[in-house]
Amino acid sequence: MNTVTEHEPFIRECIALAAEAATAGNEPFGAVLVVDGIVRLTARNSVRTDSDPTRHAELVLVSDACRRLDAATLARATVYSSTEPCMMCCGALYWSRIPRLVFGCSAAALGALAGGSLVAPSRGLFGHGARNVEVIGPVLEDEACEVHRRFWPGA
Repeated sequence: MNTVTEHEPFIRECIALAAEAATAGNEPFGAVLVVDGIVRLTARNSVRTDSDPTRHAELVLVSDACRRLDAATLARATVYSSTEPCMMCCGALYWSRIPRLVFGCSAAALGALAGGSLVAPSRGLFGHGARNVEVIGPVLEDEACEVHRRFWPGA
């Protein structure tokens, strides 16, 4: 996939998953794993319902992918996320050897909307690694931010 337009359906699916997470009482984050143009796995944030601060959508997705898929499949995968992943989730993506990330709402936009205390753009984080992770985004940022505007007080 080379054009932003090709990523839009997957980002929209992530946004829908983020809205489902919010409906369940969790922060609005969703992620999908795409291999060879096909959605293989999906995940929603479940931090509040699971009482576990590590249950971010991207970390749940990557952990599931590593258990279910072989290394050759992961090497062809792309993680799509409704919002640019945090440091923890970027670390999971990096160590899984998944080579691509595409996100909707940027970390900077999320920080502005939700009052984030730890805003770190993924390109900068991955830039410290020995292995390249391609980062594409923001894609459909206005749409991706809308779920955050509805969720966070004062956004």
